[in-house]
Amino acid sequence: MSHILIETQGAITTITLNRPEKKNALTREMYQTMADALVEVNQTEHCKVVVIRAEGDVFCAGNEIAGFANHGKEPHLAETVSFMNALLNCKKTVVAEVSGKAVGIGTTMLLHCDFVYTHGEAQFVLPFINLGLVPEYASSYILPRMAGRRRASEWLLLGEPFGAQEAYQFGMVTKITEPEALRDTVNKVAAKLAAKPAFALLQSKALINNEAEAIHQHMDVELDVFIEAMGTEAAQEAFDAFLHKRPINPEKFK
Repeated sequence: MSHILIETQGAITTITLNRPEKKNALTREMYQTMADALVEVNQTEHCKVVVIRAEGDVFCAGNEIAGFANHGKEPHLAETVSFMNALLNCKKTVVAEVSGKAVGIGTTMLLHCDFVYTHGEAQFVLPFINLGLVPEYASSYILPRMAGRRRASEWLLLGEPFGAQEAYQFGMVTKITEPEALRDTVNKVAAKLAAKPAFALLQSKALINNEAEAIHQHMDVELDVFIEAMGTEAAQEAFDAFLHKRPINPEKFK
């Protein structure tokens, strides 16, 4: 069974993360499948809306650490970057449905969606610093502008989970619903968007997203530092400790 499900009904394309047994942790193949789907959507005239959702009770646990860590000092991030660029460059309106926990890129991808709906039990976490890494996907650019420097620093420099209400308060989430109402809410919003005039919807999103060039540039800067961080002793220690289910040696974090 595919770990990414893609379904198109009328003007709506739905991309579903379908690896619930692994908390929807993303593999290289999953990244590329999503990237290809988003590129195709951009080129499909009749498609107006993209919905991103997940099966299971975790939206996305981030990268699959086993495959990620094995790259060591020569990381292969082509598929990840392909997905990042495809979502960032998506001209169609993107609606995210977040049920459960969103970790790492499970959270940062939401910064590039136009609508984000979740329920009150959801959690978000940007744990990069705890892995000896730095922020990615332009999160260090977008979050200070969205939530203010102090809150962005708390999320990115402490790397601790925060809840749906806090995410909503600082603009990361569009609306919080009851868990049982989440899917229906997203479906109704997607249907409303799909009924809008195509040209006006496309151009309105383009006008709203007027910092795309700056975001692209910042993402590239982050990526260079991220790759450098992956080769550090701290990152290698964090990966190894995770894979072998042992405590981190704090001496290697100095």
